[in-house]
Amino acid sequence: MLKVWAARRRAFNMELTKNQAVLDWIDQQVALTKPDQVIWIDGSEAQLEQLRQEACATGEMYKLNQEKLPGCYLHRSDPTDVARVESRTFICCKKQEDAGPTNNWMDPQEMYAKLHKLYDGSMKGRTMYVIPYCMSVVGSPFAKYGIELTDSIYVVLNMAIMTRMGAEVVPYLDENFIKGLHARANLDPEERYIVQFPEDNVIMSINSGYGGNVLQGKKCFALRIASNLGRQEGWLAEHMLILGIQNPQGEVRYVTGAFPSACGKTNLAMLIPPEGYQKNGWKCWCVGDDIAWLRVGADGRLWAVNPEKGFFGVAPGTNAKSNPNALATTHQGTIFTNVALNLEDDTVWWEKLTPNPPQHALDWKGNPWSPDTATGPAAHPNSRFTAPAENCPCISPEFNNPNGVPISAIIFGGRRAKTAPLVYQSRDWQHGVFVGSVMASEKTAAAEGTVGETRRDPMAMLPFCGYHMGDYWQHWLDMEKAIANPPKIFNVNWFRTDDQGNFIWPGFSENLRVVEWILKRCFDEVGARETEIGYLPNVEDINLDGVDVDRETLASLLSVDRDLWREEAKQIRAFYAQFGDKLPQTLEKELEGLEARLQD
Repeated sequence: MLKVWAARRRAFNMELTKNQAVLDWIDQQVALTKPDQVIWIDGSEAQLEQLRQEACATGEMYKLNQEKLPGCYLHRSDPTDVARVESRTFICCKKQEDAGPTNNWMDPQEMYAKLHKLYDGSMKGRTMYVIPYCMSVVGSPFAKYGIELTDSIYVVLNMAIMTRMGAEVVPYLDENFIKGLHARANLDPEERYIVQFPEDNVIMSINSGYGGNVLQGKKCFALRIASNLGRQEGWLAEHMLILGIQNPQGEVRYVTGAFPSACGKTNLAMLIPPEGYQKNGWKCWCVGDDIAWLRVGADGRLWAVNPEKGFFGVAPGTNAKSNPNALATTHQGTIFTNVALNLEDDTVWWEKLTPNPPQHALDWKGNPWSPDTATGPAAHPNSRFTAPAENCPCISPEFNNPNGVPISAIIFGGRRAKTAPLVYQSRDWQHGVFVGSVMASEKTAAAEGTVGETRRDPMAMLPFCGYHMGDYWQHWLDMEKAIANPPKIFNVNWFRTDDQGNFIWPGFSENLRVVEWILKRCFDEVGARETEIGYLPNVEDINLDGVDVDRETLASLLSVDRDLWREEAKQIRAFYAQFGDKLPQTLEKELEGLEARLQD
């Protein structure tokens, strides 16, 4: 049977490779899923345009106003399939303890058997597309290569935006390529699985068409699989932005930053300097908005690349005021998912895009919608745009540098109303790992759960770490030995509130004032004061020129409430308890040190 399918596949489309390991694996998946035809994706514009036309003809995508949004399309996913499903996401390794308490686990052989039944014949009547792709710059020291097999044109076109893909990748494929299989099947949510097999370098997703579950180069490969590869090979795969700050002297210094959702990550990645800073010659450069791969360079510093080629951003709330750079990025060559269709001019709309919503629209499900009769949102709250990074007005000139950029600072951040100060610096690398391991945000009214409830999200990696979180922290600690000149580690909190619940710090562009202090600390250009939790700025060292924040207010933002931090230490100890013997002793000692300093 396998030979029959191999012969049929070769009749469908000339392979782009003679690599037998690649061809044998594809033959096996063809025999399993039984597509009507198989097409290799070469990445050419002609082939992609043909697929766009086909998707529009079948209704899978809708071509938008090409004068206002050239090269842009609208896609609607199934209403039951609109977000990542953490409950259906698994790390399948031989030992359950290697997956850890924060990942769903199943024995690999049991999961393979379950999935094979679901995949059997799942592509009958459909086309299988073979997508060779690269994470990071093709041929670079950072690059990792994979193939995703899918029956979705939507996936092909999104992967073309999000990754380097096609014929240029094929010569780099070897027996270690990451194997990915995706089938839409019947979109049954009860049989929806997103599974990583880290010991086999295999990704399998089925019964989903939503990007976060099926664009396998993103969270599946770039974080869950790559974090495990990084552990084995001595590097880090992190859920981090990469930002370059150019000062008036023309120096560009780079930071990475990890933030849970709704904590200002995208805004910081595409930071626009305040007006006064712009006049003085400051510039900000976006290298990456979501993922960073970090390796030790020959100079002993940590160097980072963004392994992606595009942005997969949340649409609602993105507008000309909140993030003009992100909005500008979407104006060409973008695929919008689950936003509203503005029938007045064949463009798109979502909540807070403009003050006045369109009077005539189709909502994210394709139903008539108007502001006067609406019973629900026009766009799904998790609606997305997939946009080429090259569109971003502040994209870094180093975006395609195969060697990456040198990192001076690592910034962790969360959303805390009272506890965490505006910014503080860790005492050293080990303390910095502790700070990252206890990252937390408090739930807002828009989030599921109790308002004010604290949710820990270590390094913003809780849903994305491909192995035991305790081992992940130990890998961070071990990395210090390899980094002769490690970046300094900081924590920020833009979300301190007053007694009425109003934000005290203005945020957005003004956050550059804090990042400026962070970078000055990295280059020993400014002092700091030691506190129980780390080093905090002296009030006079944060530039307040042109911002409506006085020194007294700033002093309150830089205060440490010992009672709140004693409670925080109790919560950290309870959080750490779930990791048992896997909790690195170094972190246990860091917690004991914090507790002792708070009692003194």
